[in-house]
Amino acid sequence: MGNRAALPLAAAAVIGVGLALVAPGLAGGASAPPSQGAAVAPGRALYVESCSSCHGMDARGIRGVAPSLAGVGALAADFELSTGRMPMSDPAAEPVRAPPAFGASDRHDLVAYIASLGGPGLPAPDVPDGSEADGRRLFTQNCAGCHSVLGAGGVITGASVPALQQASARQIAEAVRLGPYLMPRFGEGELSDRDVASVARYVLATRSPDDRGGWGIGHVGPVPEGLVAWLVGMTAMLGIARLLGERNR
Repeated sequence: MGNRAALPLAAAAVIGVGLALVAPGLAGGASAPPSQGAAVAPGRALYVESCSSCHGMDARGIRGVAPSLAGVGALAADFELSTGRMPMSDPAAEPVRAPPAFGASDRHDLVAYIASLGGPGLPAPDVPDGSEADGRRLFTQNCAGCHSVLGAGGVITGASVPALQQASARQIAEAVRLGPYLMPRFGEGELSDRDVASVARYVLATRSPDDRGGWGIGHVGPVPEGLVAWLVGMTAMLGIARLLGERNR
């Protein structure tokens, strides 16, 4: 009798171990890796505390307040949180770059939770594989009209265009794929991953440009250069006119 009773118990133990090994795969599916999966629960708790008043308890958005986060993925979550654009004090205002409201650990947890709702993952631009020359060409064609040739930012109708001097390579790639606020989104059919890496490499290079002409004057284009030329020229002309006038007395 003892051996007969032990057999079902042993079988149950084997089945239990098997289920324990298989269950994480069934629950996680093809979503987050183990490290991110472990962060989903604390990320959910932090989301409810800090984000649900705008995006809803189920992250499906609140009409007229904030959009749904289902499907935006880690891509949008990491960009908005790491650049301090979220959370916003006024959902109707233009999101602008600011110091992140959450520390790196909390951001990791929040991104893991939003990623669990589906959507694109984090980009990983291979900057050394990119071409600075190609990046300059692509940036000039697609980005300089708003951000200026050296990524100094500017102003367009309905929005201010941020400078890119504080953006990391990943944030640049995220912005290209996401198209935040009024910026157009560039998919892989328009810019390949290598193109994005090239753009990131060029933008990073603009932080220490080679000022072959001398003084960079803020690196914002010909306007300050022309202003300085006018000031120097007018001052010189006034000085010459005064000297000529004194000689003729």
